Amino acid sequence: MTVTIVGSQLGDEGKGRVVDLYSDEADVVVRYQGGDNAGHTVCHGDEEYKLSLVPSGAIRGKIGVLGNGCVINPRTLFDELEMLRERGLDPDVRVAERAHVIMPFHRVLDGIEEDVKSEDDQEVGTTGRGIGPTYEDKAGRRGVRIGDLLDPDVLQDRLEYVVPQKRAIAADVYGLDVDNLEEYPNAFDVDALFEEFREYGRRIEREDMAVNAGAFLTEARDSGKSLMLEGAQGTIIDIDHGNYPYVTSSNPTAGGATVGTGLSPGVIGDGEVVGIVKAYLTRVGSGPLPTELGGVPGDTPGYDGDPDNPQTEAEELATVIREAGDEYGTVTGRPRRVGWLDLPMLRHSTRASGFTGLAVNHVDTLAGLDELKVAEAYELDGERLETMPATTEQWADCEPVYRTFEGWDDQDWETVATDGYEALPANARTYLEYVSDELDVPIYAIGVGPSREDTIVRETPY
Repeated sequence: MTVTIVGSQLGDEGKGRVVDLYSDEADVVVRYQGGDNAGHTVCHGDEEYKLSLVPSGAIRGKIGVLGNGCVINPRTLFDELEMLRERGLDPDVRVAERAHVIMPFHRVLDGIEEDVKSEDDQEVGTTGRGIGPTYEDKAGRRGVRIGDLLDPDVLQDRLEYVVPQKRAIAADVYGLDVDNLEEYPNAFDVDALFEEFREYGRRIEREDMAVNAGAFLTEARDSGKSLMLEGAQGTIIDIDHGNYPYVTSSNPTAGGATVGTGLSPGVIGDGEVVGIVKAYLTRVGSGPLPTELGGVPGDTPGYDGDPDNPQTEAEELATVIREAGDEYGTVTGRPRRVGWLDLPMLRHSTRASGFTGLAVNHVDTLAGLDELKVAEAYELDGERLETMPATTEQWADCEPVYRTFEGWDDQDWETVATDGYEALPANARTYLEYVSDELDVPIYAIGVGPSREDTIVRETPY
């Protein structure tokens, strides 16, 4: 069977820990979209692993697959594999031959374009890792794929076609001195790129990593193996279902699991789809956030305050939650914007992916607050909305309609995790049951700490 893990919010919901939690019963763990902009932190005992590309199941010794929906930076891939080996693990990771390759020129252009957008306050808040430009080239039919690295003649042809175009854009449109780049000195040099990436192809061949992903996964499933499909980012930055243009360049929703792996929609639909929910809301980068508390300079539209020196009650709450939840980007270290839980957002995500269960993380982070709020609906132009409007501009104009809940005290969360659901404070159970009832989806797991052991497991999807 398949279990698909989907972020229900704006990313950073704790998907990696849920994959790690349930992957004991999986044989293969698959990333189906995104690239090395997707930070996953997995804690096991006293060990913490920060991964941006390798599937989280590698910590448990599972076969990991980077599907055709991913964009892959070979430098990052092999760096992470070496890091895991140095820490005593033996990761078995396969890469789809149809997956596209992030080239150095993609990273250069990503940074330039984001800088230009920032002049008009239109920056998306990308990580600058070349993800968007790589997906652009994929859609423009000028990309380089993993399979191309295995064939020197094809790789040469691909580079001779695309590099002059990128060189002209960088030099003629953006005025970049492409022959004197500090960080990526050979980003626009066909010969240097060929030598570097042909060597990556040789390494992929030596380690027998390349697979036809759809066929590989279908054969695994037909032989009785269980698959876990791992999404990156979250529903509200899905390029089709998110708050465009403040989105990623792929589909984190469950539909992305089928196109990003080669498995059929019927296979995904016959399995479980677990929506991962943070008990409050965070985001990195620009764009609307109707339930936001306080703000982050440079990201929150119109905010010029100092989150390290909060002046209002909302800013103080944001600072308390940010510090308690360590709300800083895994990849970038950037402070995350903080807001109350948003039910219209979760209704949208539930509909888009068809969640069969929820995993709610960071319940412990909210301990100690006198009261909490949840946006149960929006008000827009005098109308009550139960779900997100289609345009980002409308979403920005939405006013939250809040429901207030009594808070709960801090606990010995290890003991709570051991003793189970009934050991949760009564007010926390009321909060969680409200979310479950509103979405008409059962809660499978509740995170009350950073590691897999700090989780109340109510149901296992396999």
